[in-house]
Amino acid sequence: MKSQLSLIKHKLASLCLAVSLGLGMFLPVPVAEAARVDPWAAAAQALGVYAAYKFSLSSVLAIGNDPWAQISGRLQDLRANGRDRNEHDWAVVSEVMEQLVSKGDYVLKVNSLPFMWGVNDSNDFNAGCYPTNYISVNRALVRGLQCDRDELAAVLSHEMTHGLRQHSAHNFAKAMTQYYGMAFINVDTGSLDWNRLNALAGYSIAKNVTLPTEYEADEGGFYLMCSAGFNPGGGAAAMYRMGYYLTYETQNVMEYQNLEPSLREQQEDYSDHPDTGLRELKLSQLMSDYGVGHVTVQGRKDIYIDGEKFLSVDWTSDEFDNTAENAYYVAGALSKAFHDYDTVEEWQFRDDGRGGVTCLSPDRVNGTLHAFLQKNGNGARLQQMVTKAYRVEKATGFREKMKLAEGKRLAELQQARAEALAVGTKAMKKMRENADTYSDFGFGKEALFQMERTFAAEKQDNEAENYAIMGRAKAVAGDYEGALLDADRAVSLDNRNIYNFLNRADVRHMRGEREAALADCESAKALDGKNPVTYLLAAQIYEEMGNAEQALAHYKELHRLAPRAFRKIPEEYLQEISEKDYKELQKEKEEAKKAREEKEKRG
Repeated sequence: MKSQLSLIKHKLASLCLAVSLGLGMFLPVPVAEAARVDPWAAAAQALGVYAAYKFSLSSVLAIGNDPWAQISGRLQDLRANGRDRNEHDWAVVSEVMEQLVSKGDYVLKVNSLPFMWGVNDSNDFNAGCYPTNYISVNRALVRGLQCDRDELAAVLSHEMTHGLRQHSAHNFAKAMTQYYGMAFINVDTGSLDWNRLNALAGYSIAKNVTLPTEYEADEGGFYLMCSAGFNPGGGAAAMYRMGYYLTYETQNVMEYQNLEPSLREQQEDYSDHPDTGLRELKLSQLMSDYGVGHVTVQGRKDIYIDGEKFLSVDWTSDEFDNTAENAYYVAGALSKAFHDYDTVEEWQFRDDGRGGVTCLSPDRVNGTLHAFLQKNGNGARLQQMVTKAYRVEKATGFREKMKLAEGKRLAELQQARAEALAVGTKAMKKMRENADTYSDFGFGKEALFQMERTFAAEKQDNEAENYAIMGRAKAVAGDYEGALLDADRAVSLDNRNIYNFLNRADVRHMRGEREAALADCESAKALDGKNPVTYLLAAQIYEEMGNAEQALAHYKELHRLAPRAFRKIPEEYLQEISEKDYKELQKEKEEAKKAREEKEKRG
């Protein structure tokens, strides 16, 4: 089975081969010759660039809507980089992702998959989102952020935004278009040698294609994490922590960065990611705007409310200086409260039981703020400043501006939801197929997610099939009672569809009801005696029951109907059915064994 990455490499290699062949046909010509450009040839070149864009975009989008590619990509990531063996890392990442996925405001495009994630064992400070919405998280990033949930939420929501906006597919298509365009210009003018062209194209792609989407992902990720209930200061804190790690802690010389601005300005920058310090400032400004503009952080230490200094953060952990992160978390809690509450009364200022004043709910998002209020005893001063801030709002109109901006974002989300609900028949069929693929691989949760999207659509094209696939997904997820109810409903709605019986047979098989499952297989045979799936499922059930005679008979019929499916047949039966295919299977196993041994020798 090909992995997602090998599949991507195969498809993109084919695309790159086409590009290479195309360029090979147009060797640089003398400038005098290039001056006599045929306008029809120029138009054809432009069409060629557009065709390359459309082809590469559709190719990567197709990969991105393939659960097999998603699952295979995850498997290859964890095999190639190793699986992070620290279960706490996995637990924290999963906790954050589950909160983002279940509580965040976002809309998946119709041709996108539900998010899947994994934590690998890489020592590089990084995370990435595949075109399939698989988010790969490196162990070094989880540890570098000290397993901090809000900082991880900032990074993971950034990656989710890449997936939601399908940046991988669009960036690749734009990159190919830029390269094609520059190549054609060079053909016509002969102005650059091909090495310089490659360097120029790479720089242009990094700055004009990838870099803008990084800013988009920072901003989109910020609002996504805030909507899911995380601290709005998490983004700026993560960027500060990232800069600290890459300067003082990384063991990878390729990751190292110098925090001194004057030294960075002297270096040639070919990066396709924004400067870490600049990202920190932008995310800090987003946090301030989110809190109606009341709260700002200056010098990574001082917190101001409406230009008046509230406090200086002077507490840090013993392990490393996290003063800046604490400042962003105090400011983030304040910004969230200003955003969420229209009146000072909603802050719930109250006696803290120690002779001081506290406010807001005692949850994790407000934890750092509460620690400082208790430590410095300045809750009463905060109450005065917050009360004053709400009075100032009435004169400035800042809250109305914030609500207008938020209303615009919500309207865009609602429009995206409406488009997703208006899914067409072809797309709905693909969503059902994706759900069934997830069930094939044992991913019941993802299968159910897909079917929930299908049932939410405005127009139902095949309600019976929806229930059949939903029932199978529920069985894979462990809900056997609900699974049978849906499977029964599918058959009652349409008893002429063979797959409704086969899905129910599979559900009953998973429930341990073998005789009932075989009865459904017989009903399927009555509808279509040439469907190989029926014989495969029945053979497997008879084999489990110890009925070798019936198992062999059904495997023989499977082989007759679908000879190329011989790998589905157990060896002891295959040897009797087809000696030729049995020998082919043994040959494949021996070659696979040698390949594994060679890989182990290479380390």
